[in-house]
Amino acid sequence: MTYDLSPDVTATETADGLVLLDLRSGRYWQLNPTASGVLGSLLAGASPDEAARELSDRAGIPAERSAGDVRQLIRGLRDHRLVVTR
Repeated sequence: MTYDLSPDVTATETADGLVLLDLRSGRYWQLNPTASGVLGSLLAGASPDEAARELSDRAGIPAERSAGDVRQLIRGLRDHRLVVTR
């Protein structure tokens, strides 16, 4: 399973991470640098497990915690229809 931004969502990098704008609703979400990195990995084709390992290595956190953080981020992005799977 791979991830893409929803067709009606645009992304803009900022000094503080990434801003996602849902053009359907006009709502936006600010992702911090850590969440931006995870989303970037997922959009580049990494699996959630791969993104969690990268996060664990980069942030120096336990693999179990990073896996939970990645699952939570994906759940939030999907719940708000910001990403789609293919």
